[in-house]
Amino acid sequence: MLQQFNLDSEAMNTCKKTRAEATSVVSSDRLSSLPPKIKGNVLSRLDVREAVRTSTLSSTWRDAWTDMPKISLRDRNFARTRFVTLVDMVLALHKGTIEEFDISGKKSYHDELARWMLMLSRRSPRSVTIKLNSGPRYKISSRLFSIGDLKFLQLENCIISLPRAFQGFKSLTYLSLNIFSSTDRDIQNLISFCPVLTDLILTSFEGINRLNIQAPKLEYLNVYGDFEDINLEAPNLKVAILYLGHQAKLYQSVPIGYDKENHVKKSLGSLSEIKTLGITGSFMKYLSKGCILTKLPVVFTRLENIYLTICFWDQRQVLTAYSLFQNAPNLKKLAVWSYASSTCDQDQARILEHTLQMKMDHLVMACVECFRGLDNEVDFVAKLLSWAPALEEVKIEWKGEADCSIVLAKLLALPRVSPRAKVIVRF
Repeated sequence: MLQQFNLDSEAMNTCKKTRAEATSVVSSDRLSSLPPKIKGNVLSRLDVREAVRTSTLSSTWRDAWTDMPKISLRDRNFARTRFVTLVDMVLALHKGTIEEFDISGKKSYHDELARWMLMLSRRSPRSVTIKLNSGPRYKISSRLFSIGDLKFLQLENCIISLPRAFQGFKSLTYLSLNIFSSTDRDIQNLISFCPVLTDLILTSFEGINRLNIQAPKLEYLNVYGDFEDINLEAPNLKVAILYLGHQAKLYQSVPIGYDKENHVKKSLGSLSEIKTLGITGSFMKYLSKGCILTKLPVVFTRLENIYLTICFWDQRQVLTAYSLFQNAPNLKKLAVWSYASSTCDQDQARILEHTLQMKMDHLVMACVECFRGLDNEVDFVAKLLSWAPALEEVKIEWKGEADCSIVLAKLLALPRVSPRAKVIVRF
């Protein structure tokens, strides 16, 4: 009986093993028999090099990678010549439409990029990302601007020069340009010729003096760079982050004394739908030329979040901030970064001698970063506490070098209109 039991057990194990192998074969056959499009989608989740290697599995996988809708190429530890060969092969042998093309590298490919753009343009991609960060900036081939179906474009370390025949990207919704050079006219045309653009990022640029952004569908804007003037026409903008380099001389180069209202109108006048506004770097200095306790050309009824960088030594910037608060009746959250600058004028204290009366009925939370204990900073916190009946918390991040005990005593003694308001100082 024991011998019979062992035989039966061995037979059962053999059957299980055979059944598992059969299931594996069936599964393998099912995978191999998938339509080319589905195989391409599966392989798109692999590194391109690994996807190409599947061509050695069997005859059914030989050309499967040529239907990959997403191509992502990284040079990483590749020798330069091997990476160039890989990119050339992928673009030359790919059979269908490349929906997403993403290439990045730390080596120089200046001699190859124009060829790759020509090959890529024949595949009608919907999304293109190029981040080749070695050496001088790459001039983007005119072939890229002939791809009419683009919806997503991200370029880095490049020169943007539009061809005369450029007809625009009629389907482009996302445009990101980082570390680039261009001209006022080319950037203006590039943006305005994208009628459905919703997201725009322009960072670390050169050659642009007057930034003109006309984008009726734009919802998100992030500008980080040096420029002399800005004109925004974006009536549907929901989020705007505007950074101006501290070395920029725009507030000196553009005289606006005769037309302050128009100066502010060009910068903020079209932002009636704005919900989140970030003003950093020296942009507050730029606004302060024409935005000092004046009625702005628009009331930001939807604005709930404001993030500001202010030199509290410069009272014009502080008053500019108050002007924004006056025109944002539904402001709920405020974050302020204080910075010291040798360009700030400490002799402007007389500007604040008159009494300010303002209401911030919906402000719930405020934060002051890099707080140094200046009298002007304390005065700013005092006004927030006296203007905001719904205020629950003011966070202060202390960065001062002086004895803070006197400043803390002043802060704790400040009267507040909200019985729930707390002042929290962190060191």
